[in-house]
Amino acid sequence: VQLVESGGGLVEPGGSLRLSCRASGFTFSAYGMSWHRQAPGKERELVAYISGAGVNTEYADSVKGRFTISRDNAKNTVFLQMNSLKPEDTAVYYCKRHGVAEWGRGTQVTVSS
Repeated sequence: VQLVESGGGLVEPGGSLRLSCRASGFTFSAYGMSWHRQAPGKERELVAYISGAGVNTEYADSVKGRFTISRDNAKNTVFLQMNSLKPEDTAVYYCKRHGVAEWGRGTQVTVSS
């Protein structure tokens, strides 16, 4: 199983980024997928979840209305569109297969002027 996150970077407050996570080694469409993040000195937290078919989504209160999770099952990829970014969104972002404790290397997102 591989989870490879990409798309992070340095962005100014109010800016946008789109993260991608390419998965392999399992039947991607059979699993819900989620994005998590971990800021320095803090515990890893759930940011967003999407069901296997992409019908159901859930978001942490801190990102509702700003972030959108989506997936392309034909490409085994899950996305996180992040708009109106704030300094407190700075963290390493990870994707995860729902119910399985496997993590990729993550991608760093830094929001700073």
